[in-house]
Formats: sequence, structure tokens, C-alpha cells
Amino acid sequence: MAKGIIKKLNNERGFGFITAEVVDGKKGGDLFFHRSMATDFDTMNEGDPVEFESEDSKKGPRAVNVKRVA
Repeated sequence: MAKGIIKKLNNERGFGFITAEVVDGKKGGDLFFHRSMATDFDTMNEGDPVEFESEDSKKGPRAVNVKRVA
């Protein structure tokens, strides 16, 4: 699983963005995620560390199976 930090959350609309860590010298970038792809969206905050998987979508890569880590 990849790791990152929640960059932005929109609780009203149920989505956010994650800034992925640099992995093997490659910049991770920002990924979109929807509340349905997060195990505990309602308790997440901007700046929280998370683990996730990524997949391609029509609008580019997005994060799935997002979960907060300690």
C-alpha cells in the first residue's frame, strides 16, 4: 500500500485529496478519493497520514481503500 497525507477534505460533498509520498525517487502527486473509498472518512482530518491503493479512472489516478494510520 502507498502512503500519504490528507491534503484537502470536503466533508459536505464527501471527497478529498491525498498527497502521496515519494516512492523510489518518483514524486507521488495528489490523488482524489471519495468517501465511499475510505474506511473512516467521517473521522479523517486534513494532515492525517493514510495508506491507500491507487487505480486509474476517467479523470486520472484516484485513491481507493483509504485508511488512516497511526
